[in-house]
Amino acid sequence: MRTLVLNAGYEPLAVVTFRRALLLVLTGKASIIAEDGEPVVGPNDIFGRPSVILLNRYIKIPYSQDMTVTRRGVLRRDNYECAYCGKTATTVDHVMPRSRGGIDSWENLVACCLRCNNAKGDRTLKQMGWHLRITPRAPRGSHWRIRELERPAPAWSEFLDSNPAA
Repeated sequence: MRTLVLNAGYEPLAVVTFRRALLLVLTGKASIIAEDGEPVVGPNDIFGRPSVILLNRYIKIPYSQDMTVTRRGVLRRDNYECAYCGKTATTVDHVMPRSRGGIDSWENLVACCLRCNNAKGDRTLKQMGWHLRITPRAPRGSHWRIRELERPAPAWSEFLDSNPAA
């Protein structure tokens, strides 16, 4: 059972186990926003199993302008869809091939299916006559740092929809 932790400003901060979330609530550091599943029965009390908690104090997240480019990050940014044909993507492709001076950057990497990746090879889009379906850019927002948000729980949807890039 996972619990979404929201900062005092309602932005996603982390995903923790329900036991850790319950500890944060019991020590007065957080409040339960949403409950899910069977309640937790203790010797003296019965508690709701927290699905989403809100911290009582704002936690300042250090701002880091450069976010490391990863294969998983590119696939997640492009919603696991091929930037060329729209089918399910399983790999990444350099828009400007590395053999022609292309670098590993958010602006040069896109999600791609194997078929399009093999067809493109180390040619440019102009040579292929292809166009990108998306404009590749670095992801924004603190939720990108939370790996568990790739598979969010259904109860979290109303708290994640408020983020435009979620």
